[in-house]
Amino acid sequence: MIVRLVCIVIGYLFGLFQTAYFYGRYKGIDIRKVGSGNAGTTNALRAFGTGAGVLVFAGDCLKCLLAVLVVRAVIGKMNPDLQYLAGIYAAFGCILGHNFPFFMNFKGGKGIACTAGLVLTYPLPMIIIELALFFGPAFLTHYVSLGSLLINIGLIVGTVILGSRGVLPIRTSSLPELYILIILIAALAFYQHRENIKRLIAGNERKTYLFKKK
Repeated sequence: MIVRLVCIVIGYLFGLFQTAYFYGRYKGIDIRKVGSGNAGTTNALRAFGTGAGVLVFAGDCLKCLLAVLVVRAVIGKMNPDLQYLAGIYAAFGCILGHNFPFFMNFKGGKGIACTAGLVLTYPLPMIIIELALFFGPAFLTHYVSLGSLLINIGLIVGTVILGSRGVLPIRTSSLPELYILIILIAALAFYQHRENIKRLIAGNERKTYLFKKK
């Protein structure tokens, strides 16, 4: 249990690198005071333009990917059987750090770019499917929130399929714990998007044009 908590804490520390917030400060703007007030990719894209959106996404994606790889490298040497799960715990912690950074009064982003960093650790076919689940709806409907929710559903389904088929490097006995972790990550994403979901249902969700210049 202690090892798992340590992985979450390490991930949380990685998550504290708030790309959108720091970019906004560099521009002399507090990202929390413009647009939706969310310190994430979509609000950065709307506030600063496509280039900023890409940079913020890359930064938030990379921090989660690094958290997973670093923790797996360290834990793998001490406890090889826990190596794969340790990375998922680190990703969960990174998302928590991104969404609830203590130095920003626990008001950060929604964790989707961080989730993308976790997805990058999966086999290539799943990465391609996840990209399609996000960009397909995002381009067709211009609802970024819809794509964000779909990749979390895809993450659950894909993890269960890959885990049940023995594709993932994890013991069968640890699969239930893995599934619970992934469901928690997805559930957190849905919670963070609760207002978006209400607007999607009501038909008044704000559209975002991914490559429209500011």
